[in-house]
This record gives sequence, C-alpha cells and structure tokens, in this order.
Amino acid sequence: MPHTNPGAAAACSARRPPNTAALVGVLVQAAVVGLAAYLAWTLLRTTQANLEARNIASGFGFLSVEGGLPINDTLLPYHPSDTYGYAFLLGVLNTLWVSGLSIVLASLLGVVVGCARVSSNWLVSRLAGVYVETLRNVPLLLILFLTYSVVLAGLPHPRQSLNPLPGIFLNNRGIFLPEPVPLAGFWIALGVLGAAVAATWLVLRTSRRRRDRTGVGLPTGWIGLGLIAGLPGLALLLGPRAMDFNLAALKGFNFQGGMVLRPEFSALVAGLVLYTAAFIAENVRSGIQSVRKGQIDAAKALGLKPGLTMRRIVLPQALRVCIPATTNDFCSLVKNSSLAVAIGYPDMVSVGGTIIGQNDQAIEIIGLWMAVYLTINLLLSLLMNRANARAQIVER
Repeated sequence: MPHTNPGAAAACSARRPPNTAALVGVLVQAAVVGLAAYLAWTLLRTTQANLEARNIASGFGFLSVEGGLPINDTLLPYHPSDTYGYAFLLGVLNTLWVSGLSIVLASLLGVVVGCARVSSNWLVSRLAGVYVETLRNVPLLLILFLTYSVVLAGLPHPRQSLNPLPGIFLNNRGIFLPEPVPLAGFWIALGVLGAAVAATWLVLRTSRRRRDRTGVGLPTGWIGLGLIAGLPGLALLLGPRAMDFNLAALKGFNFQGGMVLRPEFSALVAGLVLYTAAFIAENVRSGIQSVRKGQIDAAKALGLKPGLTMRRIVLPQALRVCIPATTNDFCSLVKNSSLAVAIGYPDMVSVGGTIIGQNDQAIEIIGLWMAVYLTINLLLSLLMNRANARAQIVER
C-alpha cells in the first residue's frame, strides 16, 4: 500500500492556480454593468443639458395644470378646463376600452375563421383562406384608412341618415343607438339573472358528474338557455318595468340623445378586429391540425356528432398550441391600438401627442406611454400564461 505524504498534498493544493474562467466571467459582467451605467448616466446628463438649453422644465408637475384639450369621445365626463393628468387618464381608459373590446371580438372571429379554414366544404375553406392571406399581408394602417375613409366616411349626412331599425341611425357623424336607462325592475331582473347563471353552473357540474358515472349527460345547452333566458324573462313580464330607452333625435344639424359610436372608434375597432382575427385564425387552424386524426376517428366510432367532437375533443386539445401564439397577437393588438392617432381617435398616444405639442414634455409623456403599455402587456401575458398552464397536460 503506497504511503501518502500529507505535506506534499497540501503543497500541491496551495500551488494550484485559481479558476481563471470564473474570474474572467465576473470581470466581463462587471465591465458590462459599468458600461451600461456610464451610458445611462451620459444619456441623462445630455438630456438635462439639452432641456436646460431650450428652457424646458422637466418633471411631472405639468400633469396638475389645466389642459384645455378638446376630447370629444371619453368614457368619463370631461371638460377642457380639466388637468393634463385627467386628460391623459381618459386616453388610457380609451386605450383599454378599445383593446379589450377588440380582443374579445377578434378572438370570436378568429375561432370562426380558423374552424372554417379546416372545413370539409371547399367553398368555405377557400373563402376563409382568402380572408386570412389578404388581411395578414396588408398593413394595418391601410385597413384603418379603408374602414374610416371609404366605408364610414361614405355614409350620408345626418339629415339623410340610414335607419335600418327603429331608433338606430347611421351617418357620417357616427352610429346612433338607443341608450338604455335602468328602472326599478332592472335590478330585480339582474338578481334573477345571477341566480339563473348560478343554477346553470350547478346543472353543468351535475351533468359532468353524471357523464363520468354513466356516460350520459344532461342536455345542458337547452337547460342553461331556459334558465338564463326564461327566468329573467318572467321577472321582466311579471315584475315592474325594468328599462327605458333614450332615443336619438335629429335636432338642428346633428342627432341629440341616445348612445353614439363615433366613426373614429368604429373604424379603429373594425380595423383591429379584422387584422388580428386573421392571425388568430391561423393559430386556431394550426392547433386543430395538430390534433391527431385518431382522436377524431375515435369520436366518430363512439357516434359523436361533428359539432360535439369539435367542442369536446378537438378545440380543448388545440388550445395547447393556440394559446402561446395568441398571447403574442393580443399584445400586438394592444400596441397596434396606438395607430388610433392616424384617424383621430383620442387614445393614450393621441392625447399624449397633443400634450407634447402644447408644453414640450416629450420625455415624460414617452415614459408614461412606455410604462402603461408595458403594464398592460405584462398583465395580459400573466393571464394568458395562467390559462396556458391550465390547458397543458399535467405530466410527472
């Protein structure tokens, strides 16, 4: 058995060179962080010097100053004597309203077109393909110009308004609709509707348990429709009057009263929905085609109808492929809503641009734009990632 000299081993370990690769990595990272900090400091100093040279005050104090901005389409009451901060907040609310509504409508249209893309009907699939390939390869700005300048601006003047249904008027000032005014019976009907939704949820749970136990469920569609439509209907018929309507009427050169969807808002929503739905449709198509054909053959062997097969078997599995790509499309829609400035809709970018034109606070407004868009998209990504985690297969 060889003899080991402890002293010699200790001497060898003392003479062993240090881990140079790790040391070099630390030095490189420190140099990169230092360079980034130097560039940020230089940019800050240069910006401050340029602002001082042009006598432009920095900071966010201007948000409390009276703005005097003309904003004609807001979700909350507004007067030009309100502050810049309140005007910018209304722009943020308009951005959220347009983005949220467009996401819902684009998702519905995208699912329909995506299912049509894989339809066995030759005409339906080809029409859906033409829609997708056309809208995906045309800039969104051109679609907005088309919907605003050609379709909506081509409507007649208020005195020659189109009247497709009683109380609904279409002209180049907007789409005028009856404005619902809730009365005493509205809250009773709303409470009955809530109870009907809860009862429908219980029916769905009962049907699911019965299907797991016996293989046969309940006709939940008809039961849910009867509960949600029937119970509030009875409450409206038997209870006090629930709602009145404020109708628009032509007074002078324009309509007064009612609820109006202005051309800028309608064109922006239509453009965002049509454009984004084309991308969502491709996500749905790829998700449906990713489902193995054996799944569909098994459903046919069990005697399931095509509609039930699509809802219960194909689409739930397609979600695993659709959600990640659709998350990117939703975030792009939120950012694309900034093109509202091209057609005059007062979103966050449009209002902020007007503020910059009045007081030259460009850096602060751009910082607010970036912060708001970043917050919206991070929250949207968080929600979609949670939905994606629930849709994925749980593996060991």
